[in-house]
Amino acid sequence: MRFGAGRAWHGGVHAALLVAVLAGCGAGDGGERDGANDPVTKGPASSAASSAPASGPAAVSGGTLGGAGSACALPVTFELAEGWTAEAVEVPLEQGPVALVCEVDAKPAGSIGFLRVWTGAPGDAGAREVLEGFLAAQGGAGEEEYGTFTADGLSGAEVAYRYTSEFLDGPKTEHALAVTTPDGPVVVHLGGLDDAEHRDMLPAYELARRTLRGTGG
Repeated sequence: MRFGAGRAWHGGVHAALLVAVLAGCGAGDGGERDGANDPVTKGPASSAASSAPASGPAAVSGGTLGGAGSACALPVTFELAEGWTAEAVEVPLEQGPVALVCEVDAKPAGSIGFLRVWTGAPGDAGAREVLEGFLAAQGGAGEEEYGTFTADGLSGAEVAYRYTSEFLDGPKTEHALAVTTPDGPVVVHLGGLDDAEHRDMLPAYELARRTLRGTGG
């Protein structure tokens, strides 16, 4: 029941994005990677990695999300890409071990997609276990490639994967990362309308990963 709701919501989001494009909203889901922290560089390139070419120039920071006074109160803070706008989710939607609490919209910056932040209750699960539960609840994920990263003392897990659904013409690449904090796990997820949109937005995701900081519990 909990996982099913997550799958239905995720599919509905993609359907809505496709309708928006057909209605003429336009389409375009990107900084420099730290090779030591990048799961894509840890072994032979997988389909998930090779389908979305390396991102472009590093994103410029447009502010910090997660702290006091920001749009979303979170167990972590990170920098938002310039032009992206954040909004708290008033009725969190569950997906596996976490629930959606914040959406960062790329449309003001010229792309179609969201950087979504999910949080969960404190527990014993590690970052990778949280990510695995998140993907299992999403459904449609394949060719997963996991890795690890660190940022300001936080140790996390990251995954690149191919997502498929009945609303898509073919599979597309998505990224997600997870960290655990005293206040519970945090997942940051980047999807996008297609591989081109994802590639354009990847610098914003990488900026978030690179600047993750704990808020101290």
